[in-house]
Amino acid sequence: MKTLFVSPRSCTVLLDPEGLYEAKEPRMLFLNGERLREEARSVASVFGLEPDTEYTLRSETADGTPEHVVFRTKKETCCLSVREFGARGDGENDDTPMIQAAILACPRGGRVLVPGGIYRTGPLFLKSHMTLELAAGATLALETDRNRFPVLPGAVPAKNADGEVLLGLWEGSRAGGYAAALNGIDIQDTAVIGEGTVDGRAPESDWWVEPKKIRGAARGNLLFLMRCRGITVQGLTFRNSPAWNLHPAMSRELDFLNLQIEAPWNSPNTDGFDPECCSHVRLLGSRISVGDDCIAIKSGKIDLGKKYRMPCDEIEIAWCAMLDGHGGVTVGSEMAGGVRNVRAHHCYMRGNDRALRIKTRRGRGKDGVVDNILFEHMRMKNVKVPLVVNSLYFCDPDGHSPWVQSRAHEAVDDTTPRIGSIRFEHVKATGCQGCVAYVLGLPEQPVEELVIRDSYFDFAEDASEVKQPAMADGVDPVRKKGLVLKYVQRVEMKNLRVDGVEGPMLDLQEVQEVIQ
Repeated sequence: MKTLFVSPRSCTVLLDPEGLYEAKEPRMLFLNGERLREEARSVASVFGLEPDTEYTLRSETADGTPEHVVFRTKKETCCLSVREFGARGDGENDDTPMIQAAILACPRGGRVLVPGGIYRTGPLFLKSHMTLELAAGATLALETDRNRFPVLPGAVPAKNADGEVLLGLWEGSRAGGYAAALNGIDIQDTAVIGEGTVDGRAPESDWWVEPKKIRGAARGNLLFLMRCRGITVQGLTFRNSPAWNLHPAMSRELDFLNLQIEAPWNSPNTDGFDPECCSHVRLLGSRISVGDDCIAIKSGKIDLGKKYRMPCDEIEIAWCAMLDGHGGVTVGSEMAGGVRNVRAHHCYMRGNDRALRIKTRRGRGKDGVVDNILFEHMRMKNVKVPLVVNSLYFCDPDGHSPWVQSRAHEAVDDTTPRIGSIRFEHVKATGCQGCVAYVLGLPEQPVEELVIRDSYFDFAEDASEVKQPAMADGVDPVRKKGLVLKYVQRVEMKNLRVDGVEGPMLDLQEVQEVIQ
């Protein structure tokens, strides 16, 4: 049992490091000796605490085995209720100026409390050194008329080393975008916590109608952080975002704990969690079910990659559940600044098209290096293809062009990305459909190292044919196939077991070394 985060009013703890999203067995929690609740998750949060107070949190399994942690909550200078600023929380009146006033008025080290109620708001802007708490039963219900949203310009000229200040990003490029429900620009030491909900209300608006068409500006997020540091988001539910749900960019030292992120399975571009050019990020104990990739780790397209060279670095994803999205944990495809040192572990995936997924393409650039990516202790059920590495991803307007999709050995130049070491260890996937793994490197720049160890896969008896195991041109449909590996330098397979394969276990093309 381990403390992960403590605020003046809350605490998050790791109860079962060997569990997945759900612990191996439930535990009863006791706070200062008083029975609190039964908890089935591996990571749990407690709210309603008093500032600057010592607590003992104890857990007991069914056989009575106890564990405990002792912690002291942080100090709090004051608490401002948005109701005192005139917010009504009746779901009808516009509470935006009242909540924004409370945030702006909050002294350093203070807390803005949003009590139970439905607060109709437009975008809100956070500031440094404060806590925003959405209490249980509180919902920020986002305005549905895009004409009432401010637009964050993609970039504005500035007299600094970069010659510009970035404010808006859309799919890895500078672009004017509508502000998010919650925005943090150049802030630090801020927490957004609670048991409440941020509801983007996209089904009640036109955000998902003709989603690729830019009307006014790019669709916004539910949470957007730009150049922030020391931010924690804890306990909240985010649902029905206009586009990506949580989008931290060019930020560092970020914690996302015990979140629920929800959108219909057919909602467009509603990625759950997309850190872009960020470092030292943790997403722990969260449940994501959306209409696109549940998690997509990014670092921009080539214009951003060449100028800022900011990789996504030191990312941990653990004790999470990723359900029904196109991808469970994805790297790319906008990764021109590079993605490195990622560890995703002890997660559960169900019903994804592709569970663990790397995607890039020619044109991402020489700084687009994906390296030291580790997926371990993963459990999957009914996913179409568990493991995918795709260097010929057909995104962007030129995605189907002959140059992007060529199987010839093109020149290695400033436009060529690279994939280094990708490791899959202790993966168990049941009810697979198409194939165990589909790996497609660049002919001129093969995947350098692919490791699959101590893993088990089986296929559903009635498995369906998967027409596109990897989203590239010229990819044949697959059903109950083993490993399709193309353009790879070194493959290591150790203690790998697969049941239900029809045909050869390995389909190899230009694979230089195979170690079994």
